Amino acid sequence: MSTNTDPKPDPKSLTPEQWKQKLDPDAYRVLREAGTERAFTGKHLAEKRLGTFSCAACEAKLFKSDAKFESGCGWPSFFEPFDGAIDEREDTTHGMVRTEVRCAACGSHLGHVFPDGPPPTGIRYCINSVCLAFDPAE
Repeated sequence: MSTNTDPKPDPKSLTPEQWKQKLDPDAYRVLREAGTERAFTGKHLAEKRLGTFSCAACEAKLFKSDAKFESGCGWPSFFEPFDGAIDEREDTTHGMVRTEVRCAACGSHLGHVFPDGPPPTGIRYCINSVCLAFDPAE
């Protein structure tokens, strides 16, 4: 019996070529090049089942489904991530100042965060569907 004891590589150390092999072109463009999918087109926009949303690049848990809400913005919106799941940085692209959110585990771009969400946090994490994997609760 063969046992593979090699640890998974640190996702932050993967090269662009390794990411291109791991991700489809749309996911690569958004996750690794900070792209955006078109509003109202994402597969998780209307997802209402109980479960967990994870990073599509590295599988790190990002959001519980009970933190998801309908914001009308055209992308899945959440009011609270798992502790330590999200890194934030200033984004000054497109002639505006926003706060970009990235997966803390692998550094992949997820979307942006805005101060116009519902209680209890008042925060709206606006996340591209292609950045998310969904694991329904059993």
